[in-house]
Amino acid sequence: MKISLKNRKALVGGSTSGIGKAIAQQLAASGASVTLMARNEEKLRAMVSELPTSEGRHHQYLVVDFNDFTTYQEIITSYFKANSVDILVNNTQGPPSGGALEKNIKDYQQAFDLLFKTVVLTTELALHRMIENKWGRIINVASVSVKEPLAYLTLSNTIRAAVTTWAKTLATDVAQHQITVNNILTGYFDTERIHNLNEIKARQLKLPVSEVISALEDQVPMKRIGDPVEYGYLATFLASDHAAYLTGTNIPLDGGLLKSL
Repeated sequence: MKISLKNRKALVGGSTSGIGKAIAQQLAASGASVTLMARNEEKLRAMVSELPTSEGRHHQYLVVDFNDFTTYQEIITSYFKANSVDILVNNTQGPPSGGALEKNIKDYQQAFDLLFKTVVLTTELALHRMIENKWGRIINVASVSVKEPLAYLTLSNTIRAAVTTWAKTLATDVAQHQITVNNILTGYFDTERIHNLNEIKARQLKLPVSEVISALEDQVPMKRIGDPVEYGYLATFLASDHAAYLTGTNIPLDGGLLKSL
């Protein structure tokens, strides 16, 4: 099966590192024109220059901070006044770690703005042209923690669960327009985020980081952490015509980590 995204335009959040970067690279490798979104313009500029190009394709970037919703709203609204996309990958950095007793209402509001409001706003703006074109792909980067909450990620557990249930409702509403909406439930992947979380956990437990990583790998039936490249393959399939009848799903990509059905 060969996946071609020729003449498709994609918008990918958090796309200068980790999962977002791997998705953007694979979408571009499959023929899509990609708009990157992240905070660091230097990294964005370098990333754009690395993406494969061909006649008729144009890669670009937006400098955004998902933590600043007001400014993000201005930038993304302006973008969609002049652009449209066929493929939207909703992906942001995660909120700070911590248990439920460590967080207050302000923390939840900030996480809501970061993980939920940015996703809903961007999707709302992208949908106008998708509905006109009777074709669209919305892919939300979520987490296995929406099914089996992780005690140290209470903000992510809570708000990502809201995103996945919203996405299920949206999938039903837009299916008649041949638009699909799917969530990828992310397991443990080799990213800056997981390295930062492991360092925090190592300090709390007073253990070497290597022991924390080893324990993490041991939880996964495949006994390894995922490669972001593998994530890019799944996202690209979901973005393609081959996934036209797949919508409203939560797809775990976790090496078998989830124990629930």
